[in-house]
Amino acid sequence: MLVNVSYNNKEITRKVDAEVGKPFTLKERWAMGGIGSPRLFITETSIEIRNLLILDNNRDQCNVEIRPKGIIVRFRSLLETFALVIPFYKLTVYKGDLAIFSIYRDHYFIKVQADTKAVQKFFRKLLDYKADNAPTSVEDL
Repeated sequence: MLVNVSYNNKEITRKVDAEVGKPFTLKERWAMGGIGSPRLFITETSIEIRNLLILDNNRDQCNVEIRPKGIIVRFRSLLETFALVIPFYKLTVYKGDLAIFSIYRDHYFIKVQADTKAVQKFFRKLLDYKADNAPTSVEDL
């Protein structure tokens, strides 16, 4: 689900929380060693996201937040903040050649550079957390 999260809209917040869970508490964040990615530079996206990113001339970048049941990929265009909300059961991550990670949900995708150890460490943490906490059957959804 691709949504505009620039404004404090309770309906959008409720939908996001229903999809990927409420944010971790401060104690849980500390125990996990952080839940956010470093700055990720976008190299390629699906057409819907590309149409938002080409509206300004800034360098395309995003960040990823881990939630209990999924992730949120946030990026900015003009003065708006958009979020691609991906539950774990729809999340697919590929590591391509030339240090590129691809994040997929249905027909949306974002490809980011993984040129630092911090980015690679974050994706390892994300994939480990997904393996430990993703639903294993339809009843778990």
